[in-house]
Amino acid sequence: MNHASTVPVKAPLRAYLVIAMGIVAISFASIFIKLAQAEGVPSILIATGRMSVATVVITPVIIRRHRSDFRQLTRNQLGLASLSGFFLAIHFATWIKSFEYTIVLVSVVLVTTNPLWAALLEVIFLRAHLSRLVILSLIVGIVGSVIVAIPSEQVVSLGKQPLLGSALALVGAIAVAVYFVIGRKLRNSLSLMPYIWLVYGCAAIFLIVVIIFTRTPISGYSAQGYLWLVAMALVPQLIGHSSLNFALKYFPRRMSALPPN
Repeated sequence: MNHASTVPVKAPLRAYLVIAMGIVAISFASIFIKLAQAEGVPSILIATGRMSVATVVITPVIIRRHRSDFRQLTRNQLGLASLSGFFLAIHFATWIKSFEYTIVLVSVVLVTTNPLWAALLEVIFLRAHLSRLVILSLIVGIVGSVIVAIPSEQVVSLGKQPLLGSALALVGAIAVAVYFVIGRKLRNSLSLMPYIWLVYGCAAIFLIVVIIFTRTPISGYSAQGYLWLVAMALVPQLIGHSSLNFALKYFPRRMSALPPN
């Protein structure tokens, strides 16, 4: 297994390019979600499809190139990966569901408060010491989010149940913060592909259980609806989230300030 050093690694130019590519990719998430919902696809199926397709797509790579890595996995690594996948599943299940109750603007702004929660979690559980610059950046980012979230005169409604939608988006923000904090620890000992396959796969399994428990139909939707699910898995997830997970090796603390959609 490729074990990354715990010593801080100087970020190469490609790390910055990967982050830029990842941000562009995840920016499509809200669009694809709304398009899938417009086709009648349930929110929980959107979340499940996103994680399941992403896991299936990278499975051949894992089989060909990384089978030996899994023989060296420890119980601790497996446990952390499962926990990370659990919180990633919560993130997508709640955040995507929030679109049904409030407008995209409110949902996206609230879910991107995750840097605040990630910083608090790192201080509490990882005993991290935040510099004044990081604290100032968090404050500026949160204030900016609040300003953006203030509806303009043209916004007549914030949704059919804005409080519920806001609460779901906030839960999604906290869940993805936990996901990134765990990822920061795991990426010190796991290379990228085994890490994302484990976490995405665990998230998919948890979401499939919800699908079964809620008896949500997985068939009977339009071809376009399924197309948006695949697009979501390929672009915001495999390109977007995987890019951020790649960069965790170089920007462990700053990564939590990036959008997680």
